[in-house]
Amino acid sequence: MSKILVIGSMNMDLVVQTERYPEAGETIIGGKFAQIPGGKGANQALAAAKLGDEVQFIGACGDDSFAPMLKSSLKNGGAKIDNIFEIKDKSTGVAVITVDPEGNNRIIVSPGANYELDLAKIEKIKSQIIEAEIILLQLEIPVETIAKIVEIAAANNTKIILDPAPAQQLSDHILSEIDFLLPNEGELDLLMAAADAKTRSEKIEILLDKGVKNIIVTEGEKGLNFYNKEQALHLDALKVKAVDTTAAGDVFAGAFAASLISENDLEKSLKCAVQAAAYSVSKRGAQSSIPDQNELNEFLAERSN
Repeated sequence: MSKILVIGSMNMDLVVQTERYPEAGETIIGGKFAQIPGGKGANQALAAAKLGDEVQFIGACGDDSFAPMLKSSLKNGGAKIDNIFEIKDKSTGVAVITVDPEGNNRIIVSPGANYELDLAKIEKIKSQIIEAEIILLQLEIPVETIAKIVEIAAANNTKIILDPAPAQQLSDHILSEIDFLLPNEGELDLLMAAADAKTRSEKIEILLDKGVKNIIVTEGEKGLNFYNKEQALHLDALKVKAVDTTAAGDVFAGAFAASLISENDLEKSLKCAVQAAAYSVSKRGAQSSIPDQNELNEFLAERSN
């Protein structure tokens, strides 16, 4: 049994630093290149494992040279990887990422084997979903797969955390079973694009009425806002110099899940997630920017001096 089960994507991130982004038809010379394990699901699993315990990752990879590197990164960080499906004649997912001097990124994902995580494979790992305390999900795998996982988890009182990225509209069936929804500002807008709502409060009210129990809107350097039917809460972000924002949201989600298990305290868990995300943006890369508890403690201690 794993306390936290993360089901989602695994990608190799191909990262290029750039002083500016090219115009249409233009070629420019970039800066440093790095090949870094990533994928929203794998990032969140690694963050949860490095900041907590008993974390399992389930995903799909190809039979290429990227797969062993991605598995090794997860295993070395403490995540269980016994149920990763290897898909023959499919490439492992790849993300092409450009990062500017301010740490902002632009990402194109080629899903590859991630989109082979289908309903038949979910049936094979049904027992893991039932036994987990928390399921952590994102949207880099097929949405019908997400719907099936949510159905199984909800029927067995497994807590569901959904990071709705890359953003898309979701069915009421999925939304009605979500315990914690973690959109950023842009994802909230895209999630609610078809709704007759203009203001933030109207969008939040609609989601809560659909059955979402708790909503955490992350806003980068402006911090976060938490909402449910009973309360609203704001937490400021930690002020840090952003080097690379890649995977900051994933680190937030993984840290939040890990803290919910260990602390069972909402405000403490939100604060832990904010701190871990702040650490991650001060480092380059996706999984290379994920702290363990000692690294996070040192980071916070340096800030207090």
